[in-house]
Amino acid sequence: MSQVLVKAAGVGKAYPKAYLSGDRLRALARLLVGRRDADAQYVVKDIDLCVRRGESIAVIGQNGAGKSTLLKLITGVLTPTSGQVEVSGSVGALLELGAGFHPEYSGRDNVEMAAALHGLSHDELAARMQQIIEFADIGAYIDEPVKHYSSGMVVRLGFAIIASLKPDLLITDEVLAVGDESFQKKCIRWMEEYLKEGGTLLLVTHSMYHAQKLCRHALWLDHGALMQFGDVFEVSQAYLAWHERKQAASEQRAPDRSGIEFEITDLVVNDCPGNQAVVIDFGGKLVMSSRIRSREGRLPIAMFGIVRADGTPVYGVSTEMDEVGVQRLSDHDFRVEIEFAGLSLLPGSYQVRIHTMDTEGLRLFDTLERGLTVRGESREFGLVRLPHRWNQSSGDHGG
Repeated sequence: MSQVLVKAAGVGKAYPKAYLSGDRLRALARLLVGRRDADAQYVVKDIDLCVRRGESIAVIGQNGAGKSTLLKLITGVLTPTSGQVEVSGSVGALLELGAGFHPEYSGRDNVEMAAALHGLSHDELAARMQQIIEFADIGAYIDEPVKHYSSGMVVRLGFAIIASLKPDLLITDEVLAVGDESFQKKCIRWMEEYLKEGGTLLLVTHSMYHAQKLCRHALWLDHGALMQFGDVFEVSQAYLAWHERKQAASEQRAPDRSGIEFEITDLVVNDCPGNQAVVIDFGGKLVMSSRIRSREGRLPIAMFGIVRADGTPVYGVSTEMDEVGVQRLSDHDFRVEIEFAGLSLLPGSYQVRIHTMDTEGLRLFDTLERGLTVRGESREFGLVRLPHRWNQSSGDHGG
C-alpha cells in the first residue's frame, strides 16, 4: 500500500465572534486564561482525510466553504482548533497570491530565499536557476522588485519554483485562475507529467473542467463540513446539481391544485416511486410512468419532459404529438408510460416532468417532477451526446 502523506483526523478551525470591539476583548480574555470561546464559529469542522502518495484530489465548494482554510491547516499555516494533521514528505504549496515573497526583493532574490527554505544548496540552485527563469517566462522582470509584478507574474514565479522542486505533495489554491491561457496550459501539462511520475496533488478549484482533467478524486466542502468525497466525476456532478437546484429553487412555484380536472397522482421513474431523485448510468434506460385521475372521466393528454436543474428545456413530447392514447384503468383513472432506451443525456443533474392537459390540448392542469442524475465520465459540453466521428486524412496526426 502506498505511503500516507497527509492524515487529518477530526480537524476543525474556529474563530471567535468579533463583530464589535467588546467581542474582541472578550475573546482575548478567554485566550489569556486558556478557555475556549463557546460562541466561536467553525469555518472547518470535523474533517477526516487521508492522502496517499500518487493520489490527486480536487477540493471544491462555493466561496466561504472552508477550502483555503483546510489547505492552510494541512500546510501548517494555521493551527487546528480541534483534531490533528500529520504530514510526511516534502510539500510545495501555492496558497495566497505572493505569500512567501518579499515585495522589496527581486524575483531572483526571492527564488534564492525560497530555495534556501527548501534546503537546496548553492550548487543545486545554480543548476536549476535557468530552468526556473525559463518556466516563469517573465523576462527582465526577474531582476525587478516583486512589488512591481502583476498577479499573473507572481503566480508564474511561484509555480516555476515549485516545478523545479518537484515536491512529494503539491498543494495549490486557484493557481489556474490567474494568468494567461498559455501559462495555464503550461501548468496543466507540467501537473499531468508530475502526476504521471507519481506526484501527489491537492487542488482547490472552482473549475470542474480542471478538477476532472487533473484529479481522480474530489472533496466537496460546504460551510466547513464535508459533504461528499469520492470519484471526481460523481462528486463534481453532485456539486453542480446541488448548485443548479439551489439556483432554481427560488424560481419554482407549486401549481394550484384546487378543483383540478386532471390530477397526476404519481410519477414512477425506473420502477422507483416516491419523490427521491433517481440515478442512472450514462447511456442507460429511462422509463417514466404515471397515473392520472380525471374528474369528469374525460381522456387526458400527457406530456413528458426533461429539463436541466436550472430549468433549461432538453426534450418534451406528448401523447397527442405521437398520436398515442393513455391506458384507461377505470372510469376516472388512467395510466401512461414512456421509455427512452440508450439515453444520450450527458452526465449531470436533470428534472423529469409530466404535465396533464385537457382532451383538446389547450389547457395545462397539473405537473409532477422528479430529480434525475445521470452518472458517468464525460468532459463534453452541452446536454446530449451526438453521434460523431473525426475525419482525418492519412498521415495527418498533428497534435
